[in-house]
Amino acid sequence: MIKHYVLDTNVLLHNPQAIHSFAENHVVIPFAVIEEIDNRKKGQDEIGRHARMVSRELDSLRVGGHLATGVPLAGGGSLRIEMNHQELGKFPQGLDPSKHDNRILAVCLGLSLERKEPVILVTKDLNLRIKADVLGIRSEDFQTDKVDYSNLYTGACDLYASLDLVEAFYRDGEIPWPDDEVRPDPNGFVVLKDRNDPSRSGLARYFDGRLKPLLYANTKNWGIRARNKEQKFSLELLLDDRVKVVTLVGPAGTGKTLLALAVGLEKVLEQRTYDRLLVTRPIVPMGNDLGYLPGSKEEKLRVWMQPIFDNLEFLFRKCPDPPGILDDFFRKGLLEMEALTYIRGRTIPGQYILCDEAQNLSPNMIKTLVTRVGEGSKIVLTGDPEQIDHPYLDASSNGLTYLVERIREEEIAGHVSLFKGERSQVAEMGAR
Repeated sequence: MIKHYVLDTNVLLHNPQAIHSFAENHVVIPFAVIEEIDNRKKGQDEIGRHARMVSRELDSLRVGGHLATGVPLAGGGSLRIEMNHQELGKFPQGLDPSKHDNRILAVCLGLSLERKEPVILVTKDLNLRIKADVLGIRSEDFQTDKVDYSNLYTGACDLYASLDLVEAFYRDGEIPWPDDEVRPDPNGFVVLKDRNDPSRSGLARYFDGRLKPLLYANTKNWGIRARNKEQKFSLELLLDDRVKVVTLVGPAGTGKTLLALAVGLEKVLEQRTYDRLLVTRPIVPMGNDLGYLPGSKEEKLRVWMQPIFDNLEFLFRKCPDPPGILDDFFRKGLLEMEALTYIRGRTIPGQYILCDEAQNLSPNMIKTLVTRVGEGSKIVLTGDPEQIDHPYLDASSNGLTYLVERIREEEIAGHVSLFKGERSQVAEMGAR
């Protein structure tokens, strides 16, 4: 049955192309949403950019007809901008008719009284979905770019096999994947176990139809060694230059950022595989923002990048003057910190790129970042989807988990989910 989907502002600001995600159904945008988008369009952040993209998209659709009566969409449905229905008299007393959320609810209620087809409010606002439910209005979250985070690809699996196969793996160095087992994704990791005695096991990496031993699991990189099997898997991907995109997901203290930085320093300063170590992270505050910061771009960035500097100073802790050495590397251009705001439009060749806290990026921002990667570069994205500060994202809709699922079958990409905290007993207890 054809449905009427009423879109809230946050859906469009999360994904400017959301209007094309409803197939042959009717998309309705309340006039109050246009007002909110207009209020957001001057922002220089991602939300402001998305607001401008929505305005351009709606303006381009005007050639197909009048927006108030409806214009056709490529998927077979239609879009129209609905003037506010005055149905607030049917609402409980105390609802402010000037609030945008209540005006959106009025549109939904008015349409449901007018139309025979189902009317569904699509919003990422939990409270608005609760209010809609109380008023008898069907509501949903925007599901198109959501990933089932509870079943997120971990990058590793167990394979229970005969003792002969386990011994052949150690004897021959590699073995073909058993024909009767479901094949892992490229660069997936396998814990090979004897089905009769699981304590007899081996760590392997799947590629090109074969199980191969780990080459870099026990290496020492800038003084850092792996402490558990997931960290060994991470090193395998980070040190393999054939893997161009690496995603590391895990709770605080599992070593994601430290391992990625240690390998980056090893690749740039020791092996000279890459020309520069470029580190970036989204500028999203946790809690109340402090406002504008004084100083140059580098001085402003220092506050946001302090977790990166903490890790770098730990890696350089045995040097006589860690801050001085780091400043020297920055002056020589071997290390660079950059805000994601300034990434758009750049081409970044021959560099080891680390994006920390990538769970605060939307799928669109992840696409922008990954498409900046030039020839000879490698990009590593780390984050914890359970610690999100972005107002429109959650563990299932953020760009990092979206990227993990979308590129898991690519041969130049690899992923590892880390579970065990190695920072300290206090940090592990807090994460748990």
